[in-house]
Amino acid sequence: MSTFTKDAPILVTCPKAMPEYLEAELNGFGIMNTRPLDAGVEFSGSLEECMALNLWCRTGHRVLYELKRFTAVGPDDLYREVNEVQWSDYIRKDGYFRVDAVIRDTEVNDSRFAALKVKDAVADYFTSRSGVRPDSGPETKGVCLFLYWNGTRATLYLDTTGEPLPRRGYRKRPHKAPMQETLAAACILAGNWPELVKQDAHFIAPMCGAGTLAIEAALMAIHGAPGLLRDRFAFMSLVDYDEARWNEMIDEAEDAENPDFKGRIIATDHDPEAIEAARDNARIAGVGDFIEFSVCDFADTEVPEGPGLVMLNPEYGERLGDEQKLGPVYERIGDFFKQHCGGKTGFIFTGNANLAKQVGLRTKRRRIFYNAKIECRLLEYELYEGTRKNK
Repeated sequence: MSTFTKDAPILVTCPKAMPEYLEAELNGFGIMNTRPLDAGVEFSGSLEECMALNLWCRTGHRVLYELKRFTAVGPDDLYREVNEVQWSDYIRKDGYFRVDAVIRDTEVNDSRFAALKVKDAVADYFTSRSGVRPDSGPETKGVCLFLYWNGTRATLYLDTTGEPLPRRGYRKRPHKAPMQETLAAACILAGNWPELVKQDAHFIAPMCGAGTLAIEAALMAIHGAPGLLRDRFAFMSLVDYDEARWNEMIDEAEDAENPDFKGRIIATDHDPEAIEAARDNARIAGVGDFIEFSVCDFADTEVPEGPGLVMLNPEYGERLGDEQKLGPVYERIGDFFKQHCGGKTGFIFTGNANLAKQVGLRTKRRRIFYNAKIECRLLEYELYEGTRKNK
């Protein structure tokens, strides 16, 4: 049996507070035996399914295929258990591999030492059998291994992704403090955008910066696979990698794209350099023709009639004095919602609760997300046409 068709536990990782959206994505792919964790979702599947997830998953960071779970009290146990894996099934003796490790409450107090023990165990496996061993190092150019070691419990994975999935490949010009692609996708999914697309709804992104929100919304609107731009994933270095099957998946993904989206996606920013960067990024992502970019103050953004989402990611201040400067901006966002966005659902992504109060509108829902280590909120506002009483 090919290693690519053998089922094993698979862990798709994501930031805290995002497993809900990742699990919904996986369920949408027909993967139903899911188990959400604090920072990921686990299920059982094959390496071929890992290939598909690397191509299609919008909210995950890495797709990890489990090789072995074992007990390791110290480094000698770790070495022995890793050395017993049939590594020739996965790594070529003239290939290359890297090891990453996360350890907690172990006899070893340095994750680099744990990774080194794994490297030694893999290298010695080959040396003892053929006298030739694969190279290893920090580069992400071959097979990638990941060790999670907590207490005496250890799990060894194939990292089938390599460079993390948020690095889609389209953001060549990031501009200032861009929102991570997977975070943007989760926020958009929280707004139920895929269902609204069926209603020819609109997506409006004032303060668009490098365009990440608008680009992710456009990719969803045309059913574009987020991994299509990537030249390489770590699974491509595995011994049984089926390039013909991967090319089939690419063809199927391209055939699945639906360019007949009839809503409008509008992205604006007051900074001409931001719009220039956003246009370039959208063009690279293949969605430049689906987004209308313009330079203007956010309050002058066109908001077309009909259902849709208005999503803003304003600055939220990380230095002393920023709150005082940004308070009026949040007040203006509230005015913009009230005066121009009736009938839409409004969203503000912010990491500052004090500034959020300046919006002056009652939130319908507050969802927790993390931007790096900053706990943030995606604030949802139901924007009625006329008055709420009339509604």
